[in-house]
Amino acid sequence: MKKLYFITGNMGKLAEIQERVKTLDIKVIQKDLGYPEIQVENLEDVAEYGVKHIQKQFNEPFILEDAGLFIDDLDGFPGVYSKYVFYTIGLKGILKLMENTTKRSALFRSVYAYAEPNSKPILFVGECKGTITIKERGTGGFGYDPIFVPEGESKTFAEMSREEKNRYSHRGKAVDELLDFLKK
Repeated sequence: MKKLYFITGNMGKLAEIQERVKTLDIKVIQKDLGYPEIQVENLEDVAEYGVKHIQKQFNEPFILEDAGLFIDDLDGFPGVYSKYVFYTIGLKGILKLMENTTKRSALFRSVYAYAEPNSKPILFVGECKGTITIKERGTGGFGYDPIFVPEGESKTFAEMSREEKNRYSHRGKAVDELLDFLKK
């Protein structure tokens, strides 16, 4: 069985990918090494910087993932700052910022980076369009899941099972691309 290390402290992300690789001959192992998330304009740059940082201290094939919620009426905020914003103002803060708007469209974006020792990372991108709710709904998932409804659905990610969420989610789409690559 092939081992693939996932550089993350987020157990929700780990559970999602472990569910997806069950049928493959891959064991995903969580490794919480941490890396600086530079403040730049796009997730690809964050992921590439993270890979370079990890490669200096870790000599095995690994993946890492960075994601962001880009809200149209807030000019793409929180975007690359999604983690920081989540831990500072949280969901209530985002909903407060959107109190007086009817334009609630948003985009969830995920970038997975796969890297082997001494190699450039290969990036896999997934996106999911949707809307931001008026209030938090659901108890599943993690992060912004209780306030995000994917396009064509009526439930938030937090109201969905993991399997349902993976059919729509930005992370699920990026993982699909990653898994296609790993199968080859």
